[in-house]
Amino acid sequence: MKKILAVMLCLAMVLCMVACGAENKTTDTQDTEKQSDTTDEATKNDETVKDYDNVIKNGKLVIGITEYEPMNYMENGKWTGFDTEFAEAVCEMLGVTAEFREIEWENKYIELESGTIDCIWNGMTLCDETYENASCSDPYVINAQVVVMDKDKVDSYNDTESMKELTFAVESGSAGQEAGTACGFDVVEYTAQSDAMMAVKSGKADACIIDITMANAMTGEGTSYEDLAVSFAITEEEYGIAFRKNSDLTEIVNGFMKELINDGTLIKLAEKYNLTLYK
Repeated sequence: MKKILAVMLCLAMVLCMVACGAENKTTDTQDTEKQSDTTDEATKNDETVKDYDNVIKNGKLVIGITEYEPMNYMENGKWTGFDTEFAEAVCEMLGVTAEFREIEWENKYIELESGTIDCIWNGMTLCDETYENASCSDPYVINAQVVVMDKDKVDSYNDTESMKELTFAVESGSAGQEAGTACGFDVVEYTAQSDAMMAVKSGKADACIIDITMANAMTGEGTSYEDLAVSFAITEEEYGIAFRKNSDLTEIVNGFMKELINDGTLIKLAEKYNLTLYK
């Protein structure tokens, strides 16, 4: 009887070991497959997105913009501005047409990823959010976020602390909104920077935070906002162009940008629109 029990015990131990081995093998296989899937996904995410071929095939580069003087704005029923002329020069080098499409700025990355536009080229600030959501070109223009208010009140405010009780109009999803929030200001969102300026002019807001490029172009004597003036800069930044993540257009356009700087085209455009090129 003891011998029988011993044999049965040995058989049970062997069966247990086989089962454990099979379970470990299954687990190892699953882990390997999971790791393989992760690697494949990572590889997929790192693959170059061949937008260039599609743009050439379509014969146009669809550019997401908002109306933002002096970068992109309407004049005599046609888009013009620094970024407009810059984009048209690059498209000529690509051999395609520049198609400008107005977007809501807060939805710019959605528009880009969905494929309704090929790039965002509209005085776009290069920041952490931009780099996380897009493939960015080299910087080309220096910008700043500035406070704009009634020119008669400018001398009463000389720093952010003195402005804590004011209401600020900002463009939704903009660098101006980010700067105002970081300062702890009471910010009210508007669709565009021009709407934010109108809110100040109409008295709906005490001040607005916008790009200095637009502030210089839109305020002062002879403008629609001659009663408004720039108070001071809150942040300094650079402009760039946003393409889809890993897009091959990024480096192609960077190459064209260098050519346009070297041949003086961008230098002349910067002088024309009173902008400072990034060096």
